[in-house]
Amino acid sequence: MNKTKIIITLLGFALLSLNNNIQAQVSGGILPGEDTGILGQILKDGARPVLTGVPVLLIAPDSRAGAMGDVGAASKPDANSIHWNAAKLAFAESKTDITFTYSPWLRNLVPDISLAYLAGYYKVNERSAIGASLTYFSLGDMNFVDDQQVSLGNYSPNEFAVDVAYSMKLTDNFSASVTGRYIRSDLTQGQTVGTTPTFAAQAGAADVGLYYQNEIKSEKPSSYALGLQISNLGSKISYSDNMVKDFLPANLRLGGRYTTNFDQFNEISFMVDFNKLLVPTPAIYEDGKVVYGKDGNVGSIQGAIQSFYDAPNGFQEELQEISISAGAEYWYRKVFAVRAGYFYENAKKGNRQYLTFGAGLKYNVLKLDIAYLVTTARISNNPLKNTLRVSLSFEI
Repeated sequence: MNKTKIIITLLGFALLSLNNNIQAQVSGGILPGEDTGILGQILKDGARPVLTGVPVLLIAPDSRAGAMGDVGAASKPDANSIHWNAAKLAFAESKTDITFTYSPWLRNLVPDISLAYLAGYYKVNERSAIGASLTYFSLGDMNFVDDQQVSLGNYSPNEFAVDVAYSMKLTDNFSASVTGRYIRSDLTQGQTVGTTPTFAAQAGAADVGLYYQNEIKSEKPSSYALGLQISNLGSKISYSDNMVKDFLPANLRLGGRYTTNFDQFNEISFMVDFNKLLVPTPAIYEDGKVVYGKDGNVGSIQGAIQSFYDAPNGFQEELQEISISAGAEYWYRKVFAVRAGYFYENAKKGNRQYLTFGAGLKYNVLKLDIAYLVTTARISNNPLKNTLRVSLSFEI
C-alpha cells in the first residue's frame, strides 16, 4: 500500500470516528441496535473509550518523560514542564532552558509523519518564571482525490498548539501556574468530505498547575514532590458548521516523586502519575432516553464535572478511566542518566499498555535525551512502537 492510500485510510477512519463521536454527543451516547459503524460496535461490546478532538495534546512531547512511561506531574523541572505541570518552572535550577524534540510517527508505515515540540522558559527571579512552547503534528505531504479518483491537489494536513505559561512560588515549597493555549487543527485543508464543507478547527484552552516539594531529613539527602495539573480545559472544537463541536482532551493529572542521593555522584528518582480525562463517558440509550450514564451534550465545564460520575457501569467504570504512569530516573554525576517506565490504560478505555526505556547525556549547557517504546498489549495499537525519539536541550 503506497503512502497516499495509507494516509487517506487513516484520515477516513479518523473522520469516521469523529463523526460517530459527534453523533453520539448529540444525544450523549450510543443507541442500542443502531448501526453506528466501527465505534458503535465497540461501544455495544462493552468498551467505551472516551473520545475527544485533537488527541495529539495528550501525547508525551519529550524524550525524557517518554522514557519514563509518560510521567511528569512531579518530576524534576525542565523546559518540558510546560506540558506536564508548568508550576514546576518556578523551582527550576537553571536560569533558562530551551528544548526541541522530534518524534517519528507510524514510522513502520510511512516516512514523513512526525511530532515536533519546541519549549523554553526564563526565570524572571527566584520566585517566578515564564515559559512558552509549540507542539506541531505533521501528516506529511499527500494527494487528495475525489470520488472519481481525480486529483484535488497536494496538501499538508497538520495540527499545532501554542502555549504561554506563568509559574510563581507561593511559599518556599509550593508553587502554582496558569497556561494559555491556542489550538489549530487542519486535517482536511478545506476540502469537502462527502457533502460536508470543512475548515480548519480552532480552539482556546487553559491549564492550571500546583506543585509542592520538600526535603526529607535522613542520613542520605532525599526529597519528595507532589504535582497536580488540569489541562486543556476550554472551548469545544469542530471541523464544520454542520457538526456538533467536540470536546478538547481536558485531563486531570496527579503525581508524586521520591528522590534520594546515595552519595555525591549517584541519584535516583521514582515517580508515578494518575490521569483522568475530564470528558463525559458515552451513555447508553433506549428509545431516545438515557438508561445508563448521563447525557453528554453539555458544555466543557459541566462535562469536566460530570466525567467523575457519568459512566454507565458506575464507579467500577470510572476507575477504568484512570490511566497509570510509573517511571524511574538514575543520574550519575549529573552527567549520564538511565530511565525506564510503564504506562497502563484499561483495555476497555483504549488499551494503551507499553514499556519505555531511555537515556540522557549532559555536557556543559548541552543535554541529549533519547526514548524508546515497546508495546505490551496483546493487540498493539501505539503509533510510537519501536520508535526512537530524540530531544536536544540547552541550559543556561
